[in-house]
Amino acid sequence: MSTLNHPAVAFVAAQKSQEVTDWAARIGWVVGLVLFIALLYWLMRQGWKWRGTLQGDLPELPQRPEQPGEPLLTAAGRYHGTTSAGQWLDRIVAHGLGTRSRAELTLTARGLDVARPGAADFFVPADRLRGARLDTGIAGKVLTEGGLLVITWEHGGRRLDSGFRFDRSAEQAAWVEKINAMSGDDAVAATQQHHEEGA
Repeated sequence: MSTLNHPAVAFVAAQKSQEVTDWAARIGWVVGLVLFIALLYWLMRQGWKWRGTLQGDLPELPQRPEQPGEPLLTAAGRYHGTTSAGQWLDRIVAHGLGTRSRAELTLTARGLDVARPGAADFFVPADRLRGARLDTGIAGKVLTEGGLLVITWEHGGRRLDSGFRFDRSAEQAAWVEKINAMSGDDAVAATQQHHEEGA
């Protein structure tokens, strides 16, 4: 029996023939994929910029006063974004409100101070707070039932919902109670109505 006809020799020869690769085609596919991903990224950035342009009527965010007052509550966690009140998919991106970030919140009698490392801080005066609730999500972020603190406030004639997730989520219920007490019963009812209409 010839060694050339031996099954083992034929198997090795077949393996060697499979090592031949069409490198030009493979490189072409890789380059095409990279270009496709770059195009998607560019389109997303353009959409983000266009949304910011459409929201150009939103005035600059209020900044904390020189004397914000004694803290009533403080917490640290993550800021997940802002939307039009009751419409959890209508993301607000103007003035950096669309940027997710770490956040340190301080509530005083004068309002809510949101400090964000690496992003724009903002301050919500007490008379613009319109209520708070525990919810499941906001644009781009979905959590378990009651996992997100949503604070409703008014700015530039618009009602907005801002979503936060505290490092100690058990503290969020106290914030809902305190902000609703500061806002008044009418504001809480209005917030709940907006949420139901957007559901």
